[in-house]
Amino acid sequence: MAKSKTVYVCTECGYETGRWLGRCPECGNWNTLQEEARQAEAKAPEKKIRRAPGAGAAALRIDEIPDDAASRRACGIGELDRVLGGGVVDGSVVLVGGDPGVGKSTLLTQACANMARAGEKVLYVSGEESARQIKLRANRLGAAGTGMYVLSENDMTTVEKRMEELSPRVMVVDSIQTMYLPEIASAPGSVSQVRESASQLIRLAKANGCCVFLVGHVTKEGALAGPRVLEHMVDAVLYFEGDRQNHYRLLRAVKNRFGSVNELGMFEMTGEGMREVTNASEALLSERAHDASGSVVMCALEGTRPLLTDVQALVARAPFTTPRRMASGVDQGRLSLLLAVLEKRAGLRLFDQDVYINIAGGMTLTEPAADLALCAAVTSSLRAKPIDATFAVMGEVGLAGEVRAVPQAERRLNECLRLGFQNVVLPKGNLRGMRVPQGVNVHPVETVLEAIAALNLFERR
Repeated sequence: MAKSKTVYVCTECGYETGRWLGRCPECGNWNTLQEEARQAEAKAPEKKIRRAPGAGAAALRIDEIPDDAASRRACGIGELDRVLGGGVVDGSVVLVGGDPGVGKSTLLTQACANMARAGEKVLYVSGEESARQIKLRANRLGAAGTGMYVLSENDMTTVEKRMEELSPRVMVVDSIQTMYLPEIASAPGSVSQVRESASQLIRLAKANGCCVFLVGHVTKEGALAGPRVLEHMVDAVLYFEGDRQNHYRLLRAVKNRFGSVNELGMFEMTGEGMREVTNASEALLSERAHDASGSVVMCALEGTRPLLTDVQALVARAPFTTPRRMASGVDQGRLSLLLAVLEKRAGLRLFDQDVYINIAGGMTLTEPAADLALCAAVTSSLRAKPIDATFAVMGEVGLAGEVRAVPQAERRLNECLRLGFQNVVLPKGNLRGMRVPQGVNVHPVETVLEAIAALNLFERR
């Protein structure tokens, strides 16, 4: 009888070792090695290895490969189709991750219902919920009478059989961490089970041309649970972001083999499911306070989509020796850098002031184009002087206090004009060779001091 053995597998990179180590030698992460019990292989006659589809294919010259465009299927949800690059591609595997309760299952149930109404054969596989629970959610979302198939199972052998029987064009697996293969001794959710289950689903998707959505759990740090190789295996990775206390949800693409990355879709959580927010800029600015100091509008660019966001700052005298620096929606290290630039290059006294930054609507700004808006909001709050409501500000700030050009400035200006922002403080470098839209008054600046002057923030209390 074959004996079992214990191995330790890294949850980040899949490195295996026979003894526990505090730090993974492969990826360098600490405390990521988990114990797994495996059944040692008994000596038996060699069996013929089942070849994966496509094995033995001949090499082709690149000019001989046909230029057929990938066939896409619309999900019936415009924001989801936008993030996917125009719809889901036949034979593709999409991984959707997000915090518990953020709405992953709700969104995919609505997408399955829409595709089933369009005549597609859809299979929803759940390893976490019973068929009755899925039916209750479908009733709430108005998806009960669409004809999609539901399977409550986490055994990959059974899932493969049902998939071959039904031959669905679209399949959802909720979630990949609950699936398991009986021939692997480790528990569901382990590195080996997640990797092998995902590999089998990808093989089935490529062989049958089925579009597969995989729902993935996330760790407390916000990363997808399981081996890191899972994100490399799939064709697209989508992250569902949003606080449970906030009714807005953001769907972001961080990998897409069939479209551009960093695309963003916006949804609103309602009692009837996810509702698309087609005019995201208007939604983010709908509750903006007017005539309040420390508030300025900035046009961010998420993929190909311009979004107007409200950048808020609050500067107050610090009651203690060490002032506080708190930021929500921006990198705190970047904030500290910009505050140092304002002190050194603009002469603002901030060393004894608490500074709080917030990006309204739960947005996260990662691009440097938000630097100038942050500087303007901090200056406005410090001087207790509101910025004119018709102004929008954007630009990257360097350590010398210079303002650098931002990409795709013309698209940003058009979005500002569409929502009535007629004055835009823009880096002077963007005006070279750019056609300024009619109706926009651009204030070109080269330094932070010039931007403060253009916003009329030099007056003190």
